[in-house]
Amino acid sequence: MKKIKTAIVGTGFIGPAHLEALRRLPNIEVTALCEVNIDLAKEKAALLGIPNAFTFEDMLNQADIDVVHICTPNFLHFSQSKAALLAGKHVVCEKPLATKIEEAEELVALAKEKGLVNAVHFNLRYYPLVRQMKTMRENGDLGEIYSTMGSYLQDWLFLQTDYNWRLEPDKSGDSRAIADIGSHLLDITEYVTGLKVTEVMADFSTVHKTRLKPLKPLETYSGKMLDASDYAEVPINTEDHASVLLRFDNGNKGSVTVSQVNAGRKNRLNIEISGSKANFEWCSERPNELWIGKRETANQHLMKDPSLLTREASGLVSFPGGHNEGFPDTSKQMFKEVYAAVREGKQPDKPSFPTFEDGLRELLICERIIESHKKQAWVKI
Repeated sequence: MKKIKTAIVGTGFIGPAHLEALRRLPNIEVTALCEVNIDLAKEKAALLGIPNAFTFEDMLNQADIDVVHICTPNFLHFSQSKAALLAGKHVVCEKPLATKIEEAEELVALAKEKGLVNAVHFNLRYYPLVRQMKTMRENGDLGEIYSTMGSYLQDWLFLQTDYNWRLEPDKSGDSRAIADIGSHLLDITEYVTGLKVTEVMADFSTVHKTRLKPLKPLETYSGKMLDASDYAEVPINTEDHASVLLRFDNGNKGSVTVSQVNAGRKNRLNIEISGSKANFEWCSERPNELWIGKRETANQHLMKDPSLLTREASGLVSFPGGHNEGFPDTSKQMFKEVYAAVREGKQPDKPSFPTFEDGLRELLICERIIESHKKQAWVKI
């Protein structure tokens, strides 16, 4: 079978995560790594065992590259995705798809016009028990949905000395915690429940009004080992914490809380969905367990085991029951579906994976959440 050749753009935390996942799939070859700085591209390519290093523009001219993974800071997603589509490449883009709604709309239209495969990396959908919740809801096991409660908590920006490009609006956009991790939670909420958020009421807080920006580079999630003279104090204008009330199209309600300053919470997405027949609770820090709450019978505790899951969920399982699967496996499972479409050469009519349209949807919700916080009022989606 002919190998599909791929380029990864960006060498931070998520670029190598894409690389590792792609290398676990057959007949896909990551042949190129791209950076603005060609010397950095060459250094990282050698470190990661990728044969070619290019600038982004030079990569687009390589006729043998079929797919481009955009893993750069947010402000580059629109221009790079657009250029890749115009060059005839299929595109997998990190979220957010863009930093402005009109840019995301343009990408959706362009991808449709070109007929190219397009995906946004909402990989958290691909935990098997997230798919299990979705299919159980579709099978009627949850009943009518009464409410949802979700939180996504981290502590990687807990200290005033914690710093990353995501703190800078010109690189990340006007929202941080909501756009970065809240988008995953909101995507899973709509994906699992099948409901659409129709209105939002948001309240943000910035715990550290100023932060100490290091004067030398630090990679995301790396240890912080600098002296006081290595920092410059800068103002912070994006949220560390956000609380959002939701109204759904079935008339019922929900809420989400996101924070990047919760000590001890490394990367904890938790969602609880209350229905007329049962209650589901799932946590990303215990991804192989699903709690199913009952009123009139004993509660259930479902462990990830392909023999116990629905057909749709078991299709995301690579190992037997008792063999844990986690974050790296979500990207592998998503890319498996994306590259099946790439092999066909076109976007499916009803893609199973998150597309540019899903990216536009989450950007729209996030923009309305920002608007709600500024107005301190309910805002319609």
